[in-house]
Amino acid sequence: MQIEAITNQVAGENTYFIYNKENLLIIDPGSDVEKIIDAIRRINRKPVAILLTHTHYDHIVGLELIRKKYEIPVYVSPLEQEWLTNPQHNGSLNNPFVPDIYAKPAEFELELRDYELGGMTFSVVATPGHSIGSLSFVFEDFVVVGDALFKGSIGRTDLYSGDLGQLLASITENLFSLPRELPAYPGHGEATTIGHEIDTNPFFNN
Repeated sequence: MQIEAITNQVAGENTYFIYNKENLLIIDPGSDVEKIIDAIRRINRKPVAILLTHTHYDHIVGLELIRKKYEIPVYVSPLEQEWLTNPQHNGSLNNPFVPDIYAKPAEFELELRDYELGGMTFSVVATPGHSIGSLSFVFEDFVVVGDALFKGSIGRTDLYSGDLGQLLASITENLFSLPRELPAYPGHGEATTIGHEIDTNPFFNN
């Protein structure tokens, strides 16, 4: 199983492609739809699902176009299902960078358990605080953490449903409990490791 990323333009958001010999998972389809399609074509695996770490506008700009093109289902936290159809909550309302986003509801609401999609297994863990329904996806060889944790930082908490105390607790309990050597892939910026953030992240090393 491998992971690749592209960085989209509207907010520097990362879209991830996780694939095995046959199938492909897409995480957080951002604004550069043609780059996403080009990456899928180059990777040359069958797209089987779209996973959303959370539903802020920059992580779902390309959602409907990618879902329609490949006719694949979307998986989202039940706490943010309604955000897909609510531009005020997803942050696109009157946003100068994107049109108001009214996406269709996701086909599946994620539970906090293990999944197998396209022959790829992962665990869903809750990492709220940046948004109430933020999730991280823990694969055997890496974790995709959305906007919860960044290299040397954490997600902002001044948006709708953000909560700093909740974010710090969810990182400590559900991410810092993972193996130290595990690579962590964030929603913005470069990858890090769990151990690096435990040792150096200023929000946890005051």
